[in-house]
Amino acid sequence: MDFNVKKLVKDAGAALSRVVQLTEETLGTSEKTELDAHFEHLAERANMTKTWTEKILKNMEAVLTPNPGNRIEDFFYEKIDKKKPNRLSNLEYVGIDMIEAGNEFGPGIAYGSSLMKVGQCQQKLGQIERDFIGTAANCYIQPLRKFLDGEMKTISKEMAILETKRLDLDACKNRVRKARSMLGQQSDSGVSPEVLLDQAERELRVAQSEFDRQAEITKLLLEGISSSQAGHLRCLHEFVEAQTRHYAQCHATMQELERELAGLTGGTYHSANQESSAEQTANGLERARVVCDYDAKDSNELTLMQDEVTKFEI
Repeated sequence: MDFNVKKLVKDAGAALSRVVQLTEETLGTSEKTELDAHFEHLAERANMTKTWTEKILKNMEAVLTPNPGNRIEDFFYEKIDKKKPNRLSNLEYVGIDMIEAGNEFGPGIAYGSSLMKVGQCQQKLGQIERDFIGTAANCYIQPLRKFLDGEMKTISKEMAILETKRLDLDACKNRVRKARSMLGQQSDSGVSPEVLLDQAERELRVAQSEFDRQAEITKLLLEGISSSQAGHLRCLHEFVEAQTRHYAQCHATMQELERELAGLTGGTYHSANQESSAEQTANGLERARVVCDYDAKDSNELTLMQDEVTKFEI
């Protein structure tokens, strides 16, 4: 293996110079080149975008795939570029158990047949949920992950290069200042201060040119964040549309289940959320459950307690 000794020595010297420069800046004994306010604003916005995108992505993945073990498994499948396992959802597992229980109890009785109907509904809801998760992953999660793994990584890399160029530039500025301070004095190295100053100024011009070029490249990348956010906004709208369809399908499925259960029991199905329930008694009176407490205002009214069952004529 061939080694370029001169290059290794030069790189080592540059690295040492950067460490010295950074140390002096930390101690406050050396000046630091500051970027313009517009650039700093762009950099701050990029960091904020990266931070919040990471948080949103993490929370979205947790919502769509609550099981952390499954999330880790999916991550490895993505890394080895293999198709994710087609898992059943929790609702589908519940549905399978309900259907099996209904068959065991007997489809000929109300409870058995109702269990089977509800189980089939849970399976359908589970499939709707899996379809939504797939759609949400494609329209929202994947674009966010692609942004972080692509554009933001590139920006972070170029920002690191810019910081290196900035340290080199400031080190050159320090050498120029030192060389100027030596004018008119005898040099220990035997090289005249004028020659040392001329060399330091040439290095400074090169460092300034490289710094300016890197700053312009980084600035263009930072300005691209606006376009990325516009793309993320479109993805967000698509996610909301998918979520709206998902809940509409779930609502329609549950309404259908209520009608089917009512048909099995031969009457109207009453949910626990209805304000009151009434049923016909043998003597022709109606019976109703009180929704909330009520204090009678006069002798023609009744004082009632929540959940009290009372009879009345209609």
